[in-house]
Amino acid sequence: MSETNVLEILGERVGLGQSAKVSFNVAKLHTQNTIDVPVIIERSKKPGPTVLITAGIHGDEINGVEIVRQIIAKGINKPKRGTIICVPVINVFGFIHMDRLFPDGRDLNRVFPGSKNGSLASRVAHELMTKVVPHADLILDFHTGGADRFNAAQVRIVKNEVVLDELAEVFGAPFIYYSKNIKSSFRSSVYKLGIPMLLFEGGKSFNMHNAITNTGVNGAKRVLHHLKMLRSPFKVSSPKKEAVKILESKWLRASYSGMFKSVININTYVEKGAVIGNITDPYGSFNHFVKAPNAGYVFNINESPLVYQGDAIFHISTKLEGE
Repeated sequence: MSETNVLEILGERVGLGQSAKVSFNVAKLHTQNTIDVPVIIERSKKPGPTVLITAGIHGDEINGVEIVRQIIAKGINKPKRGTIICVPVINVFGFIHMDRLFPDGRDLNRVFPGSKNGSLASRVAHELMTKVVPHADLILDFHTGGADRFNAAQVRIVKNEVVLDELAEVFGAPFIYYSKNIKSSFRSSVYKLGIPMLLFEGGKSFNMHNAITNTGVNGAKRVLHHLKMLRSPFKVSSPKKEAVKILESKWLRASYSGMFKSVININTYVEKGAVIGNITDPYGSFNHFVKAPNAGYVFNINESPLVYQGDAIFHISTKLEGE
């Protein structure tokens, strides 16, 4: 086994054709118990690219974790060539407590690239960025909508990146949403290293949605097939239709507090002025019709039955590619 064919990661040496389950931990709980972040590695006998598949940066985003779980359980992560590294739950602390944040109150996705001597969340970010990410040629990161906001299945990338455009189209989600990298996010830090990342969003927190899960798993299979890494037993389906590319968008916020109900489905194209929801009070004396401010696709809907004035209730496209 030549040195060039050995993957050295988190203190382990994994050769071609080998599998390994390693972990990293950066702190102990108050009880002195350690919390490990499992890292699952599968290597083909044939050399090739290394794909890192991650989820659970936010502990309440269960659907993303389920997508990676299925990729592992079905053996999709055993490559025809190259290496696949899976980290199903990065924020194990939050996952255990069903909390979006870390125990220190920080959002892990706002402290990257992290620091060896920083906060608890910052140390986890640093460990991931220094010990795992440098091995990757491509990253697939799976998220879900925050709180009660249900995201249509979408891949988020920055504009004017040929490689990301190609991979996003291969993934085959219904929407490709061009959005800027958020400062101190995982995506932003990876981008600065020159490693391409597809960020998948779909569903909402504390929820597993079969259609969203299937879209994520099928998208991962298409990308691996494109890289000639998917083994022959797995079939690759074509997307039902070409992805809608959203160049610009806006959040529609509640004008009043009250009981909220959407009257349209996610992924719906609406015309300007169309009624898309309503806000009422419990006493039957008030009914406000929410209307689309412009024509576009609604690709996020707040599913909370109660909203406050100013809450984000719909995310609607304002400019599509080709318009």
